[in-house]
Amino acid sequence: MIETITQPWPWYVAGTLIGLIVPALLLLGNKHFGISSNLRHICAACFPSNIPFFKYDWKKESWNLFFIGGILVGGFLSAQFLGSSDPIIVHPDLAKELAGYGIDDFSGLVPVQLFSFDNLFTAKGLIMMIGGGFLVGFGTRYAGGCTSGHAIMGLSNLQWPSLVATISFMVGGFIMANFILPYILSL
Repeated sequence: MIETITQPWPWYVAGTLIGLIVPALLLLGNKHFGISSNLRHICAACFPSNIPFFKYDWKKESWNLFFIGGILVGGFLSAQFLGSSDPIIVHPDLAKELAGYGIDDFSGLVPVQLFSFDNLFTAKGLIMMIGGGFLVGFGTRYAGGCTSGHAIMGLSNLQWPSLVATISFMVGGFIMANFILPYILSL
């Protein structure tokens, strides 16, 4: 039993479970799935102000804060009790390409040469961590939601803006991975 939950699950099991979340939320309480709106709920709860963006009944959405808390606690517990000390397995072709950019340490969940405090104040680190974080946050608010909100919830509700946003996410990811990221990594 422990071996079953410590190994990665096939895409069709995880995808089905994620797909069942949407109708369950809708049927059990007319709730909408999404992650990025929780920052707004937290800000509205912690910093009540005269800013119109934060003036709404955030308590109505407090279930979502418990959902995010469950993700954090579940991630921590699984890392503590179910985690593996084995290095991340990277396809040899990708490892060869990344080695050309000086990335060869796959001992953690993310490449240490890109995501570490030592690397934070380099040009690569500033662009990847600070610039990338800003763009993700800005893009999420500008698009009216994140990938989970649009691609999972919005598409299942046949919302046109979610289709446009999801296509934009995919095109932007393709451009970033194939054109911009190699340039940044060569800095």
